Amino acid sequence: MTNPAREPAAEHVDVLIIGAGLSGVGAAAQIQERVPGKKVVVLESRESMGGTWDLFRYPGIRSDSDMFTFGYKWRPWKSDVALADGPLIREYIHTVAREYDVDGLVRYRHRVLSASWDSSEARWTVVAVVGDPDAGETVTLTASFLWSCAGYYKYEEGFQPVWPGMEDYEGTVVHPQHWPEDLDYSGKRVLVIGSGATAVTLVPAMSKGEGAAEHVTMLQRTPTYILNKARRDPIARLLTKWRMPEKVVYQGARWANVLMAVGFYKFSIRWPERAKAMIRKEVAKQLPDDIDIDEHFTPPYNPWEQRLCFVPGGDLFKAFSSGRASIVTDTIETFTPTGVRLTSGEEIDADIVVTATGFTMQLPFGGIDFQVDGEPLDLASRLAYKALMLSGVPNFFFTLGYTNASWTLKADLVIDYVVRLLQHMGEHGYRIADPEPDRSVRRQPLMLLNSGYIKRSAHLLPSEGDKAPWKLDQNYLVDRRVIQRAPIDDGVLRLK
Repeated sequence: MTNPAREPAAEHVDVLIIGAGLSGVGAAAQIQERVPGKKVVVLESRESMGGTWDLFRYPGIRSDSDMFTFGYKWRPWKSDVALADGPLIREYIHTVAREYDVDGLVRYRHRVLSASWDSSEARWTVVAVVGDPDAGETVTLTASFLWSCAGYYKYEEGFQPVWPGMEDYEGTVVHPQHWPEDLDYSGKRVLVIGSGATAVTLVPAMSKGEGAAEHVTMLQRTPTYILNKARRDPIARLLTKWRMPEKVVYQGARWANVLMAVGFYKFSIRWPERAKAMIRKEVAKQLPDDIDIDEHFTPPYNPWEQRLCFVPGGDLFKAFSSGRASIVTDTIETFTPTGVRLTSGEEIDADIVVTATGFTMQLPFGGIDFQVDGEPLDLASRLAYKALMLSGVPNFFFTLGYTNASWTLKADLVIDYVVRLLQHMGEHGYRIADPEPDRSVRRQPLMLLNSGYIKRSAHLLPSEGDKAPWKLDQNYLVDRRVIQRAPIDDGVLRLK
């Protein structure tokens, strides 16, 4: 008798990474570099590399973190530009991918649908659709370790409120997440709705230079804390002037920015009123007397309860001071055919309305359908271990950056931990790593900011605990000890 035909075995990889943005490229590069011999594959749902920095193409797109901490610690940012624009960051990611041979590991237009863990086999089975999400073919891979670097918001759709009268508006409505390449705003009246990082980037970018708008109005419901930051990093410039080696320049500027960021965050949390007074004083220096700082630049919450915005060279303040842009703090009553009418009764006419109203958080880790040993996984019921693994979910890692500092500072820490864990497991013959909390650990929110996009989706996220290693301090200096230096075999992580 002949054996019945069998389906070909699924391709097996050691580490399967989801997402080819800043986190995913860094993860793949360092696994290749520091754990040689591991087969690594990166699945990217879009058609190109770069994640956020490839998706967003709106005017002025840039980092709101300094590039000396936003760049990888192991690959210097070769410039003294502090807040780099999107194309420079995108090129940096592509350069790193080329240098570390990540290009050949990425499989584009692969959207992961499901991931199922089997303890008896010590492996994940991952199903992805290739091409059209609705009509594409599916492929199956197995992996010893699964690593989500997919971020936490939907690339397909930004957060778009619906206001009364929008259907009557005769102008153009644009969301920054899907900026039209052919949008011509030169000589037009532009209304930017929002007060976060996107809005404070768009307003100066659209109000100056060739092709500038006639006037840009920034309409905000609630002010945001905004601080000026030098376009060129002063430490990097000084060390370069002294002809220090490139590595010294990068590390010097990096650590200076780390210490300043951690120090200011701790200062703000401990003495919020003093921090508010300091921020207000700095903003007052940047603006003319006829702009009401208390109305437009004094939020009703403390610093770092939501993320602060940094503007390079005070460009936002300069736009307001020049008269090319203006700021209004109010709420929308209704859209009209020519613009919007506010609750106060004021009307703002606009040819183009940009809804810089934030983004939509996706289901955790790309919205994947997870199972563990045949049981559906309720991610919101899990505890985060060192903010990079989940209780009861073996051999699974995730990267979520800091909310109060550079995303990549945290991403690099996650990379260091995963590298150490893989090395430790290889040396001791372990196949499974699974963190397990004891009953004394109490749950609390994983992300403590009260920003709208977090509050709208907090119920979807795993929790953290009230003590280490289930709780991190959102402090890079402390987290380095917990993640980088604490023993892998800590009595909490089950290894077998």
